[in-house]
Amino acid sequence: MIVTVTLNPSLDRAVEVDSLCRGEVIRAAAAHLDPGGKGVNVSRALLANGVPSVAVLPSGGDEGNQLIRLLKAEGVEVLAVPIAGRTRSNITLAEPDGTVTKINEPGPAMCRAEFDEVIDRVLVQAGGADWVVLCGSVPPGLPADAYAQLCRKLRAAGVRVAVDTSGPALREAALAGATLLKPNRDELAEVVGTPLKDLDDVVDAAQRLRAWGAGTVVASLGADGAVLVDAEGVRTGTCPVARPRSTVGAGDALLAGFLAAGAQGAAALAEGLAWGAAAVSLPGSRMPGPADLRRHDVTIHP
Repeated sequence: MIVTVTLNPSLDRAVEVDSLCRGEVIRAAAAHLDPGGKGVNVSRALLANGVPSVAVLPSGGDEGNQLIRLLKAEGVEVLAVPIAGRTRSNITLAEPDGTVTKINEPGPAMCRAEFDEVIDRVLVQAGGADWVVLCGSVPPGLPADAYAQLCRKLRAAGVRVAVDTSGPALREAALAGATLLKPNRDELAEVVGTPLKDLDDVVDAAQRLRAWGAGTVVASLGADGAVLVDAEGVRTGTCPVARPRSTVGAGDALLAGFLAAGAQGAAALAEGLAWGAAAVSLPGSRMPGPADLRRHDVTIHP
């Protein structure tokens, strides 16, 4: 069983448009409303493929209630912590060529007492978990090391911890000894403070995260695939998508697939790539199921 923690979840509305023209009235070709947030998406992807998962998250206002209803409708087991603020809403505009424009709200502030309640819920669930996955942005009101604080508690209890976040929170998670980090290219470049011009730069940046204290690093590179850097060495892989529809949640699906396949070695990287590519081929932030996966399209490079 895999426990996910999303401190800043959202309602995600994805709108498909023929073209995005500023200042004009645009007719939507289609629209989708999905539960959102990185950890939420990891749970959704896992459950869509028969892997047990529990999603721990804060919830506030009518939006928070709607988020919980959407998750339960998909069969996701939810442990919600009530907060005073209102759960945020995000908007994604998707064009036919795969271009995606995202408008993300900052999310509600979270106080220390609310965060402590989340920590308590997670520690209870972690006792029977294979992994705890800490995902997404840190909400206003909490320090940059919020995930790192939880990571240290879980590591002290012998629990494997995966973290997918960005900026100072990503650096703090590495310093806290996260078992696995899953940045994308931009997040990796930001945390090491240098542009990543080629694959060697990506590998060097991932090795720096490992030098700070992280175990394994899986860097998602969009259409260029992903890189796995761990104690065994470096592996890269790709999985092309013939008709991209939305990149929202693709990295989350990749992480879910990697964890579901054992989180180690080329086989896990290949599974993660298959899940991530399948998510790109679906509208909005839909998560792929077994029928969507095209494992034969994955190539793992030495």
